[in-house]
Amino acid sequence: MLWEALGAARDLGRVHDIAAVLIRYGFGDLVQRLGMARALERAGTALHLNLRGPEHLARLEPPQRVRQALEELGPTFVKLGQILATRGDLFAPEWIAEFGKLQDAAPAVPFADIRAQLAEDLGQAPEAVFAELDTEPLAAASLAQVHRARLADGTAVVLKVRRPGIRPVIEADLRLLGRLAEIIETEAPDLRRYRPREVVRQFAQSLRRELDFSAEGRNAERIAASFADHPEIVVPRIHWEWTGERLNVQDFIEGIPGRNVAALAEGFDRKLLARRGAAAVLKMMLEDGFFHADPHPGNVFYLPGNRLGFIDFGMVGRLPEQRRYEVAELMHGLVDRDASLVAEVLLGWSSDANGDAAALRDEIERFVDEYHGVPLRQLDFGTMLADVVTILREHGLALPPDLALMVKAFITLEGLGRQLDPDFDIATEAAPFLRQVLFAHHAPSAIARRGWRALTSAVDLLAGLPQDLGRLLRSARRGSLRVEVDIPPLKAFGDQLDRAASRLTIGIVTAALIIGSSIAMTVERGDSTSLLGLLGFIGAMLGGLWVLLSVWRGGR
Repeated sequence: MLWEALGAARDLGRVHDIAAVLIRYGFGDLVQRLGMARALERAGTALHLNLRGPEHLARLEPPQRVRQALEELGPTFVKLGQILATRGDLFAPEWIAEFGKLQDAAPAVPFADIRAQLAEDLGQAPEAVFAELDTEPLAAASLAQVHRARLADGTAVVLKVRRPGIRPVIEADLRLLGRLAEIIETEAPDLRRYRPREVVRQFAQSLRRELDFSAEGRNAERIAASFADHPEIVVPRIHWEWTGERLNVQDFIEGIPGRNVAALAEGFDRKLLARRGAAAVLKMMLEDGFFHADPHPGNVFYLPGNRLGFIDFGMVGRLPEQRRYEVAELMHGLVDRDASLVAEVLLGWSSDANGDAAALRDEIERFVDEYHGVPLRQLDFGTMLADVVTILREHGLALPPDLALMVKAFITLEGLGRQLDPDFDIATEAAPFLRQVLFAHHAPSAIARRGWRALTSAVDLLAGLPQDLGRLLRSARRGSLRVEVDIPPLKAFGDQLDRAASRLTIGIVTAALIIGSSIAMTVERGDSTSLLGLLGFIGAMLGGLWVLLSVWRGGR
């Protein structure tokens, strides 16, 4: 269990904190099932808390309690909740709505506490680099806080400074989450459908990338390069001479935040802004295959001249060429009401190869039929994608992580567009990009390239076949050829038999000790015989307690 999984005592303090918060929010049964209480007891640390938790918290709905617990557990778990908010294929709408309320905000660290780290990253005192530096942060999040500054040449910049000491805490949390995910998949079959190990692995990769602010700078430069010929899209310039893992210095974008659409003056064309924003995100997704995965209103600015500025490229998504073609096929199938095509794409995306294709196709047929006769301009793509994800969840299927990010970004994009223009039509905006992806996939040069790759792979396979057969025959002659068959249900059944045999053996030994001790106690041959009988009874008692405890734990 957890105690055996814990490789170092350094994490026990964090285990205690996590267990205490879970218990306080009414998840004491989960703490027990995961073995966290037993792990702490074996380490000499007890949880002196009521396993039922406070009554006013226990009366909340489970999604609300989970969201509040994640907020209290700190930055790692807030970020985890934000990742879960993208997994509509795993969680019901009420859970997604609660996860969506998680705000990446935290109390600011006093500038005096970050000054030493800032000087170390700059290589000199901040005053020697910046003509002006505002010690009051513009914003403070769980991983970093942002300060305005001005370079010696007058350029306005912002400093994104990582919170001191945050990485060790996050690494400890990620280790624990990884171990807990393994335990959940092993010990809690009812929670296995949420794919905890896959979710934690995706989350750990994303969070470690976000901790490296130089990676965010590289992402920004890559996207800026793709929009070099689009002056209407602004991406802040990165100042690499001062940017590193813990510090990111970039140009300050002066504009109206996307969350403050009401502040747009008459000089702004809202319809044009909506179209340009859609075109930018669709280009990133379907043309470049490298997109801003978190284009929420706080990361978008409206600039004079009907330009748009994008910031915060810590979370990005990647769609390879084949995946972009599949996305185009899905959307094309939705527009053309081709249920068979939509079902085939969804089954291909799902990590569950045992999905019921016939049942899914019937569900898609009913779903597509609801939109029969609806004009293209009236199609709500965001709602359609959300409904498709719901169908996946109901069939126990899951999207790959890159596609989950894309769907979330696409739905956010449509929401932004409709805020600017109630008549915003994402289907019309997406149509040229979808056609371009489909035409590019079926272009003669693309077909020839795929054919050449397939041919070279086949030739390589045939060329290596004699050597592979030779190694196989030599292994057979030496008697070292082995065939391994792994049947997890059979292994679990074998483990159950092994535990049952152990209990039966101890039970027989206990019964024999009771009988033998009773006989010894009735024989009058002195104190030594009575002592042996007493010891036998003590051993029988211990053996009986062990059997009872084993049966009780196995039942749980």
